[in-house]
Amino acid sequence: MPEAFIVAARRTAGGRRNGGLSGWHPADLAAAVLDALVEDTGIDPAAIDDVIMGCVSQVGEQSANIARNAVLASRLPESVPGTSVDRQCGSSQQALHFAAQAVISGTMDCVIAAGVESMTRVPMFTPSELARKAGMGVYMSPRMSERYPAVQFSQFAGAEILARKYGLSKLQLDEYALESHRRAALATREGRFEREIVEVETRRSGETVATTMHSSDEGIRFDATLDAIAGVKLLHEGGVITAANASQICDGAAGVIVVNERALKTFGLRPLARVHHMSVMGHDPIIMLEAPIHATEIALRKAGLRIRDIDAYEVNEAFASVPLARLQSIGADPERLNVNGGAIALGHPLGGTGAKLMATLVNVLEQQSGRYGLQTMCEGGGMANVTIVERL
Repeated sequence: MPEAFIVAARRTAGGRRNGGLSGWHPADLAAAVLDALVEDTGIDPAAIDDVIMGCVSQVGEQSANIARNAVLASRLPESVPGTSVDRQCGSSQQALHFAAQAVISGTMDCVIAAGVESMTRVPMFTPSELARKAGMGVYMSPRMSERYPAVQFSQFAGAEILARKYGLSKLQLDEYALESHRRAALATREGRFEREIVEVETRRSGETVATTMHSSDEGIRFDATLDAIAGVKLLHEGGVITAANASQICDGAAGVIVVNERALKTFGLRPLARVHHMSVMGHDPIIMLEAPIHATEIALRKAGLRIRDIDAYEVNEAFASVPLARLQSIGADPERLNVNGGAIALGHPLGGTGAKLMATLVNVLEQQSGRYGLQTMCEGGGMANVTIVERL
């Protein structure tokens, strides 16, 4: 059976809201990653069959097909097309799946799967709020309302429901958040992110001249303490979720190059990993964030693997309750989970996170000489993608 291989995987370091990446137009930021990927492999840029790019808030600077705009802002030739994908937080993970499916089918040989989100320049909920305020209605249709009466779909509410269902205390969530910062800080100090990060100029909103390079994740709190995390205000009275035990707003871009065996031979490429399994599933849209648990169980069964066969897992830390519930339910080894920290420390640039996590996962497998890596994340509407890769 034809197979798909990852031959390059890169990301920008995360930028905090109004931080070091806030002056970058998202198309230009994504273009920097595209250029880095091509440079890493030495592949002929004209050989790229397509660019598939995840982005959640496709409005304003991220509208009008951000994937094609990123191509036009890059050094890729005009002959390279681009298309944009929205599967909410899993958008660029889905881009990877589409890219892998394309090269496996043989209709394409070399595809870039990427993602970008500038949460500073295009804030979360901008597409729906702009339309609502302009009198253009809301996404909730009459038939949806009939099926889910008096329901307002919310990941924040879902995080609270998930914590209650799995008996997770605020202390557990805060301790997990602290560990995310500690792991990310240690990984940074030891230089573990260097191979995956694309260094770009630091550009803050309003600045015209860049004086430094942006090469490390801004969200990491190197001096984090449990007391400081525990002191952050609750998002809902009587709840357990705070901004400190949830993912950080983040600006960033990431991407991977996916090829088939024909492209490997044609361009003399060395594969970093083989795409072993990919799947997606829908689940309860109200609790919403539980989908990665069930999706992982199904993916492992389809792949003929057990959880102990997985050497490293990247589970997006949208909220601390997500990876903790998954650990509890599946019985996974916490020492293999997000070993370099997660979105609580590193940030969650929405549509860019799927490719970002894959860049980290491939890097971790290489550093640890692991074989199998698994990536999953919760997605708006109660969905989850699962990707299993094998290091080569």
